[in-house]
Amino acid sequence: MKTYLLYESSSGYGLFYAEGLDEIGQNTEAVRSSVTDLNRFGKVVKLTAFQPFESALDALNQCNAVSEGIMTDELRNFLDLSFQNSKAKEFFLGVYDSKLGASISEGTKISCRSNEFVLELLRGVRLHFDKFIKDLKPGDLEKSQLGLAHSYSRAKVKFNVNRVDNMVIQAIFLLDTLDKDVNSFAMRVREWYGWHFPELVKIINDNYLYAKVAKFIDNKSELSEEKLPALTEVVGDEDKAKEILEAAKASMGQDLSPLDLINVQRFAQRVMDLSEYRKKLYDYLVTKMNDIAPNLTSLIGEMVGARLISHAGSLTNLAKCPSSTLQILGAEKALFRALKTKGNTPKYGLIFHSSFIGRATSRNKGRMARYLANKCSIASRIDCFSEKASSIFGDKLRGQVEERLDFYDKGVAPRKNIDVMKDAIEDFEVSQKNDGDMDLDNQPDSSVKKSKKKKEKKKEEQDIEEDNIDGKSEKKKKKEKRKLEQEQVTADENGVKEDGTAKKKKKKKCKDDGDDVSAVSEGKKKKKKSKNEEED
Repeated sequence: MKTYLLYESSSGYGLFYAEGLDEIGQNTEAVRSSVTDLNRFGKVVKLTAFQPFESALDALNQCNAVSEGIMTDELRNFLDLSFQNSKAKEFFLGVYDSKLGASISEGTKISCRSNEFVLELLRGVRLHFDKFIKDLKPGDLEKSQLGLAHSYSRAKVKFNVNRVDNMVIQAIFLLDTLDKDVNSFAMRVREWYGWHFPELVKIINDNYLYAKVAKFIDNKSELSEEKLPALTEVVGDEDKAKEILEAAKASMGQDLSPLDLINVQRFAQRVMDLSEYRKKLYDYLVTKMNDIAPNLTSLIGEMVGARLISHAGSLTNLAKCPSSTLQILGAEKALFRALKTKGNTPKYGLIFHSSFIGRATSRNKGRMARYLANKCSIASRIDCFSEKASSIFGDKLRGQVEERLDFYDKGVAPRKNIDVMKDAIEDFEVSQKNDGDMDLDNQPDSSVKKSKKKKEKKKEEQDIEEDNIDGKSEKKKKKEKRKLEQEQVTADENGVKEDGTAKKKKKKKCKDDGDDVSAVSEGKKKKKKSKNEEED
């Protein structure tokens, strides 16, 4: 059975043929030792086909596909052209990655292998690859490898600095460790200073405030009425300040040396500094979550969203998780224990810390967790794959969860998901238009001048076009006038002849009318004469 080797280099795909190899009789150690010698290796392995990449972008796309175990169309065409005259049962193809081999065998029905023997042969191909390509100049392969490595690394790293989710993961881990450290240190301050002033523990419960008061009081014997206003500012309550003052006067604690008090003060100051840093770190986490995952933050909160992202590994991994996985994220031990013992699987993991789960009744906690996980998966995908960050979708999804709670409690029917998403898309488009208008208003003077110049140019072009149209229209009007004049001249010429006949006819009519009028007047005269004669 023939052996072929597929080698993916930075400059293109190479197909090699290994002659006279019996895999069963070969020893991997012997192959490993013979690979370094080019004379021996060149007699066994020969280049049969090579397809270079068209450009650096093509090389990056092919590298991304190979790293994910996907066979591209270019690789398929290359293999089809190389093995068009041979049957698939006569050979097998050796590849580096077993995932790539599986996709090749599914797409082209070529049997692929990836074992130690094939890997050693491919190691030799990689070692002597520049010797197999004749037209390859020295140094070209190293340059292409370096360029492809840089572009591949840049593609894997996100360029938007404000949307790097690794900072959120580190911040939430640091918050957890700070909480543990601050609690343990505060307990140590309480125990240490409690030897001197044990009554203070019952009066003040907050750890940060306790350390602050312990640093202010220092020696309880020196606490007097004069320090009451300052103590009131520290505590924030005048009644508590008076209670502390009375307890200090009747305290049962032992006295401490000045050196011990100095150490207690220093340690209390460290606890205060850690607490203040913890507050600043929380504010930093809130701002980063609003930049990276605004929809997830508005839906489920900063802390729970950050814990989900850190547990998944990244926002992209969280977006790839189905809602069923997101629902039990953080409860893996309970899940596998339930599967092993055939018990009930957990209903929620990290998502349990959301306020929605706490507000739901014990009967509806599982339903609420499933519904909330569904909305969280939608919000994480919008945050991960949308180009412009906005919290509009998260607010709408939060409203849906609130409606679902009302549905479980009161029976009020919630809105449909299609209607909510339509409203969210409309609001998002309106906000984008408003942002565009604001950007135009906030443009610098140079850009405004450029836009004005562009508008003036457009106006001038429009005026020129209108002038051209007006010139054309004037020409058309002149032509129409000429046509009308010609038609009138022809009509006048025809009218002269008609006028002659018409005048004659008018004269005849006038004569006839005159005869009629004279006949009427004569008749009237005869009637008058006859009347006069009768009167006489």
